Amino acid sequence: MDLSKIVSISGKPGLYMIKSQAIGRLIVESLIDGKCTPAFARDRMSSLEEISIFSVDEDRPLKEVFKMINEKMGEKVDFDFKKASNDELRAKFLDVMPDYDQDAVYPSDMRKVFAWYQMLMDKNLLDFTEEEKPAEEAAPEEKAE
Repeated sequence: MDLSKIVSISGKPGLYMIKSQAIGRLIVESLIDGKCTPAFARDRMSSLEEISIFSVDEDRPLKEVFKMINEKMGEKVDFDFKKASNDELRAKFLDVMPDYDQDAVYPSDMRKVFAWYQMLMDKNLLDFTEEEKPAEEAAPEEKAE
């Protein structure tokens, strides 16, 4: 799953997919309404590939957190994250990621993670199938005699 082409733009709702590059700007497509717009160098953009969630040991890449959500909840988030109280959000996030840093990860961050997960799942942009490594394919199989 490659999240490097999916970005969040500060001050704009939702997520955007990078479609092309031009001089001094990117052309991005909104995952909400499908409209293409330019995003300029002055816009604060973050690739989902670069975002991580604070944990008590080491930060977890967002990709790994999405996989944890998928393992616990499947393809649909099993509660209304838009209307959930802060306590409900904390409880659900704790269920998904038990080692998150409770002092550094805010309910607004949790709400955003759940919203992004659901948006990406709805657009079929998340793939949790394990890719086989070439080294494993090249290994000879032992035959029982």
